[in-house]
Amino acid sequence: MTLHVTNTLTGEKEPFEPQDPENVLLYYCGLTVSDPPHLGHARSWVHVDVMHRWLEYLGYEVRHVENFTDVNEKIVARVGEDDLGEDEADVAETYIERTIDDMRSLNLLRAEVYPRVSEHVPEIVDLVETLIEKGYAYEANGSVYFDVTKFDDYGALSNQELDEIESQGDPDERSEKRNPADFALWKANGVEPDAIAEHRHEGAAPAEAACETALTWDSPWGEGRPGWHIECSAMSMTHLGETLDLHVGGRDLVFPHHENEIAQSEAATDRQFANYWLHCELFQMDDEKMSSSLGNFVTVDDAVDRWGTNVLRTFLTAGSYNSKQLYGDEPIAEAEERWERLERAHEAAVETIDSPDAFSKLEDDRLRTETDDARAAFAEAMNDDFNTREAQSALLSIATAINRHLEYASQNGDAASERGEADGYDYRGLRRAVEALEELGGVLGLSFTGETTGSATLAGDVVELVLDVREQERADGNYDRADELRDELEAIGIEVQDTDDGPTYRLPSDAE
Repeated sequence: MTLHVTNTLTGEKEPFEPQDPENVLLYYCGLTVSDPPHLGHARSWVHVDVMHRWLEYLGYEVRHVENFTDVNEKIVARVGEDDLGEDEADVAETYIERTIDDMRSLNLLRAEVYPRVSEHVPEIVDLVETLIEKGYAYEANGSVYFDVTKFDDYGALSNQELDEIESQGDPDERSEKRNPADFALWKANGVEPDAIAEHRHEGAAPAEAACETALTWDSPWGEGRPGWHIECSAMSMTHLGETLDLHVGGRDLVFPHHENEIAQSEAATDRQFANYWLHCELFQMDDEKMSSSLGNFVTVDDAVDRWGTNVLRTFLTAGSYNSKQLYGDEPIAEAEERWERLERAHEAAVETIDSPDAFSKLEDDRLRTETDDARAAFAEAMNDDFNTREAQSALLSIATAINRHLEYASQNGDAASERGEADGYDYRGLRRAVEALEELGGVLGLSFTGETTGSATLAGDVVELVLDVREQERADGNYDRADELRDELEAIGIEVQDTDDGPTYRLPSDAE
């Protein structure tokens, strides 16, 4: 079975055929960096990561781009709060650093590039100018809007007729627009205090002071900021070209964000913007979407510390990307149990095949057949629209086959030895099963060889504690002892550098 994916644009499950048979262009609509990442974000990240891994498993070279929205009213609203930063750019930088740390702790493959809005304003301005020149956009009081009536297929992704589409944008924009559903490509001026009122937290700077730090740029229409939707078109086309193979994002972004991406991109280029649109379903807490704006979230940082990366990924891949998932103690406990079954079976099999008695000629046809069947079932599941639920079941069936074989051999080994026969283990079959667990588990981002992620946070905490002690030794004039602590850290691969802002360090994994 070749890979099939469910394309939101057509509503059909279709065979996946990239433009280049050897390469896949994958764009994931990333975060607005105005809050710490939570498990809702992690669920989409992990599923996109599994897509990336499976495509590579199939032999494709994957060019994966994921953006950060670092220009947004929600970011301005956090200015001055705690240690987040004193202006919009600082707050965005703080959350980008935290987001990347969380991505590493979840064992996500690195994207090729993480473009930011603030670094793509020239491309955005060029795109808006093209749309004006081609008659799809118009300027009004220093802002620029896309005229949705000029794009024939507007509404195709969200399956809406134009006259059914709700008004877009804030009330102040509506008096400037030709049609209620027109959307902003460029917004005149900066950010007004009213625009951040609902997003402000306790401890943030006064609204007027925060808005004075908002980023603005000169443009042919005067000083202003990019609209939200235009950024993804500009960033994706800058790094991946005018037509993407896979565009992935959250279900809640189908309208208006992705609908608008299609309209502005295809109007500008006269080419199809993305051949396959995949949307991750919502992650729910109780009866609501887990959301930063609702404040009903568990941060990635806390979740990794509590359960570890393997349990979290087992939990998040228990359902397919396009099925809803509910957060709760019971489903996480079930994920812990499933991961422990996999881990125990792997450990027991590895312990057996590492035995000095691993010279048996015995063959367990059932173990080998069940391992091969599980491989086939795993591939069939992943090729069926990245069905991680069934893929995980296939992985667990290998654990069941291993346990059955080990139990049978253990029960019959003593009798066999008394007869002068081998101990009853099929070492080659066990090795085949271990390799299948590691290989296919790797597609789901699971690690049987030591959970380096998750423990990275703890390692960093320990290093920072040692550096605090070293700083105290230096403050007390005990320079020899301070140097010894630095040398001891470097002896285990941790690079320490003294800067004007204090010591910094790199863990061994950071340097890879």
